[in-house]
Amino acid sequence: MTSSTPGTVERAFEALYADTDTALDAGASLLAADPASDAGLARRGEEFVAAAWRRGWQPADVVRMVRRELDDVHVRLVSELIVAQSRLRQEGARGPRWAAQLDELAAGEKAPRTDRFSYATAVLELYRLLLRLPSIEPLDAPRPVSGRESGRTAQDSRMLGRIRALLAKAEATGFPEEAEALSAKAQELMARHSIDEALLAARTHAKDAPGACRIGVEAPYETAKAVLLDAVARANRCRAVWNDDLGFSTVVGFEPDLEAVELLYTSLLVQATAAMTKAEAAQRAGGRKRTKTFRQSFLAAYAHRIGDRLAAAAKGQVSESAGELLPVLAARDVAVADRMEDMFPRTVTTRLRGITDAAGWEEGSAAADRAQVRSRPRLG
Repeated sequence: MTSSTPGTVERAFEALYADTDTALDAGASLLAADPASDAGLARRGEEFVAAAWRRGWQPADVVRMVRRELDDVHVRLVSELIVAQSRLRQEGARGPRWAAQLDELAAGEKAPRTDRFSYATAVLELYRLLLRLPSIEPLDAPRPVSGRESGRTAQDSRMLGRIRALLAKAEATGFPEEAEALSAKAQELMARHSIDEALLAARTHAKDAPGACRIGVEAPYETAKAVLLDAVARANRCRAVWNDDLGFSTVVGFEPDLEAVELLYTSLLVQATAAMTKAEAAQRAGGRKRTKTFRQSFLAAYAHRIGDRLAAAAKGQVSESAGELLPVLAARDVAVADRMEDMFPRTVTTRLRGITDAAGWEEGSAAADRAQVRSRPRLG
């Protein structure tokens, strides 16, 4: 049995603290020449992943950051590393949202195994990024699943499946009336799901508390996208805080509402992108060349107008006669505000800038008016 040359991994890891390609090549050469170092290299990777969890990151956060900063091969490498580490440490016990992220990673494609030098280079590039991840606000701590929650898992899954299917059809259809009907039905189901959960928790005196999740807000036009996400969050009794540097927003709210925010934001972003592409093509066909300013103004107007429409829809989603419901929702609003204050005691307001294209603004506002968001039916 061969053993790794003493200090191979440690000497190779000197490249993690340098920014030069020369140092990286030297480290990769050491690892490539010593096959017995592979086991130690994998163990150190698992340690880097575990350190990321201690600094507040979750599996989807790490993968999103790797995708943002590196290449597809690094995404596959980190996905395999996270899955391996989770199996070793039984990370699935951290909760259903964490477990769902792991399941998605486990279903992905494996990283290609090329020559040893290329592989070692990619691993060192990945580890250098993991080592430099900053500390961020931790989300939910692990907690046991209550009997009420475990008993409703199948029902919740079916409900969310119906909502996803309706929104997928709304995004795919080329008929605005059909899309509006499909999306309106999806929103009605979201509202009923959230309200049912709130009332059930109140009646059973469940110790429910607000949670949090992170949603990627990627370039380009990330400020407008963050505004859109904030509007969706507020309409669903949540709050969102955008981290521009790291490319995500943290959304705080109760679990059914967090699920609604993720689904609706994703759907609206798909609709906005499709509408923007179509509007820009029409502008160019008319002889008016548009650049980045058109798209920036379009998405900014879309986010602004959707915010107005969602705010109006939120006012009508609960019947005034629902006497039992109003204090329950009020108490939840206070709990969400308190949780956000605990997580983010200091925040600043961001302004939309670079909105100078009038045609883009008009087209974006019109697209928002056509988007599948309308007042939810009153639920009494």
